[in-house]
Amino acid sequence: MRMILIPMLVGALVAGGCSKKESAAPRATTTTQPGVTTTTTPPPPALLTGLPIGDRDNLDRPALVVKIDNAPEARPQAGVDKADVVYEEVVEGGVVRFMAVFQSRDAGLVGPVRSVRPVDPDIVTPLKGLFAYSGGAPQFERLIKKAPVRLVGVDQLQDAYDRRRDRKAPHNTYSSTKALYKGAKKGDDQPPALFTYGTPSGLPVKHATVAMGALTKADWDWDPGLSLWKRTTNGIPHVMEDGPQLAFANVVVQYVRYSNTTSRDPAGFPVPTADVVGTGDALILAGGTLIRGKWDKGAVSAVTKYTDATGVPVLLKPGPTWVMLAPVGASTATS
Repeated sequence: MRMILIPMLVGALVAGGCSKKESAAPRATTTTQPGVTTTTTPPPPALLTGLPIGDRDNLDRPALVVKIDNAPEARPQAGVDKADVVYEEVVEGGVVRFMAVFQSRDAGLVGPVRSVRPVDPDIVTPLKGLFAYSGGAPQFERLIKKAPVRLVGVDQLQDAYDRRRDRKAPHNTYSSTKALYKGAKKGDDQPPALFTYGTPSGLPVKHATVAMGALTKADWDWDPGLSLWKRTTNGIPHVMEDGPQLAFANVVVQYVRYSNTTSRDPAGFPVPTADVVGTGDALILAGGTLIRGKWDKGAVSAVTKYTDATGVPVLLKPGPTWVMLAPVGASTATS
């Protein structure tokens, strides 16, 4: 693992439900000039965003999941704004961590990379692909090693990681998607589609607040100009090192049950885990609208499905999606 010195930058991520379904198939266009007819096929949509993919080489590659620190000392992070999907989970001590899922885009710097937690295998099993992390308790590492993912963590791909001298350990481990994708192998599968895209139609809303834990409250504000939900954490705009505020097309609040494992962190806090297999309530922000519905995941290997009150699949706005695995009963307000 190399030691590098990267200057700190101050910075900010910004892209939404359920009505008319949009076709995923790109439409060819034909132009005719004297004596010449040209047919152009636009790039196909990315599997995890539904947006036209910029780099066709990315279309067939596997998903890359990177475990990201979100302790106050870890902010501002790097690269989360380039993810197609982000999962937010509650960990010990009332804070949260992120799992950033990359496929259609790349991040030149991503981190801080942190350790695995017990619920992670159940989240990433449907995605397969690559899983990047920095260690973990032995019992939790055993779980992720049983999951159908290719591990590209610090122990497996040491040269892909750097220890930054401008950050204090353990909040100083960084990598890049390019370096981590070097761990991919021929035959690694591309991810399945996780969501259904279309024209959102719910109740118009501009703001949502979700209390994820004792030390983490998230606010999302709809920016009609950008057509994205902007993230604020604990009253402070959640920005990236290189500038943009975190913002996503869709925010899925998936209410799940948490319970404590028998493990404790060095500070003595019990390590929780979440039950993401089963059914429960969901609140979905998409395209400036709010849809109240249900989530359903019948098996660890299954993709989670989101439906509205009538059982119809919720259509998300094409773009990146943020999934909050909020505790059942978490204080939530919208306006």
